[in-house]
Amino acid sequence: MIVPSPLEQFTLISIIPLYWGNYYLSFTNSAIFMIFSASLFVWCMNDTVKKNGGYMVPTPWQSVFEMYYAFIAGIVKQQIGNPGKVYFPFIFTVFSFVLVNNLVGLVPYSFTPTSHFSITMTLSCTIFIGVTIIGLLKHKHRFLGFFLPPGAPIQLAPFLVLIELVSYFFRGISLGVRLFANMLSGHCLVKILGGFAWSVLKLRTYMFFAIIPFMAVIVAVFFLEIGMAFLQAYVFTILTCIYFKDAIELH
Repeated sequence: MIVPSPLEQFTLISIIPLYWGNYYLSFTNSAIFMIFSASLFVWCMNDTVKKNGGYMVPTPWQSVFEMYYAFIAGIVKQQIGNPGKVYFPFIFTVFSFVLVNNLVGLVPYSFTPTSHFSITMTLSCTIFIGVTIIGLLKHKHRFLGFFLPPGAPIQLAPFLVLIELVSYFFRGISLGVRLFANMLSGHCLVKILGGFAWSVLKLRTYMFFAIIPFMAVIVAVFFLEIGMAFLQAYVFTILTCIYFKDAIELH
C-alpha cells in the first residue's frame, strides 16, 4: 500500500517545457495559479465597480472592497505616514498577491504558490533590493549611517557595522522564509489530518465514533488556515512598510 506524501501537493508540474542552456524556464502549475489568482482578483474588483453603475450607494461587494482598500491604506498611513502614499499602489499589490495566493491554495486540488521558497524569496528579495535603492537615491552617502547607531563608541564601530550589515541583509531572507514556512507547514497539517481521518473512516468498526470528531478537527484546522492566510499577508505587508519607513527616514 502506497501512502501519499503530504508534500505531493507542492510538486511543480511542467506545463510548457522551456530550456535556455542550463536554465530551466518552463511554464509550471505554479505560474498558472499565480496568473489565475491575479486575474480572479482583478476581475472581481472590476466587475464589482461596473455593477454599481455609477450610483452613489455602493453594492455590498463594493463595500467589502472599499473596506479592503481602506484597511491597506490605513496600514500604509500608520506605518509610513504621508510619504507612504507614493508607495501605496505597490504595497496594495503585494498584500493582494500574497493574500489571494494563500487563499487559492486552500481550494482542493489547487496549488499554493506562496508555499514555494523560490517564489517567496524572489518577492522578498525584490522588495529588499527596491527599498535599498530608494534609500540610496534619497539619502545617498548618508544612507551608510543606517549601519552605525548614533552615539556609538568609535572603538566598537567595526563590530556594530558588521552586526547591522548582517541584520540588514537578513531582512530580505526572513521576510520570504516566514511566509514560505507558515504556508508549507499549515498545508501539510491539513493534508496529514485529512489523510489520517480518511484512514480511520475506512475502518468501519470505528467509523461512527470517529467521523464527528475528525470532521470537527479538519474544519477547525481549515478555518485556522484561512486566518493564517490573512495573518501572513498582514505580517508581510507590515514588515514591508517598516522597511520602506526605515529607508525613507533612516531609522
